Amino acid sequence: MSGEKKLLPQPTPETEHFWVGTKNNELLLQKCGSCSSVYFPPQPFCPDCTSSDVNIIPASGKATLYSYCISHVSIPGFEAPYSIAVVQLDEGPRMMTNVVGCPQTPEALILDMPLVVIYEKQNEEITLPLFQPAEVEA
Repeated sequence: MSGEKKLLPQPTPETEHFWVGTKNNELLLQKCGSCSSVYFPPQPFCPDCTSSDVNIIPASGKATLYSYCISHVSIPGFEAPYSIAVVQLDEGPRMMTNVVGCPQTPEALILDMPLVVIYEKQNEEITLPLFQPAEVEA
């Protein structure tokens, strides 16, 4: 499977700020100015109260492992085994991502384990936010 390219997200006007942030090694979320809800994925209105009074805020980059599955099937850009994970950001929202920097086994991927964001540049436009166990951070 080497040489095959990973399918990458396509930025839209609603997500452009998020991808600009990851390119600058910053995880950006949105916060409602009306009800203070912090949410992800990006959208032009609050999913809780539908207000369009939306602000962009930097996230801490800290999370915990909420759920995951381990894929044992390689696909372009992902050599098996790899995790497909949902992380709970410290700010509240959940995000689908990959956990890296540890064995891709149930013994290593412990629910509620502390994680930190890292950034993996894919091309000039897309840098992916991935998460690794917090104890790996130096």
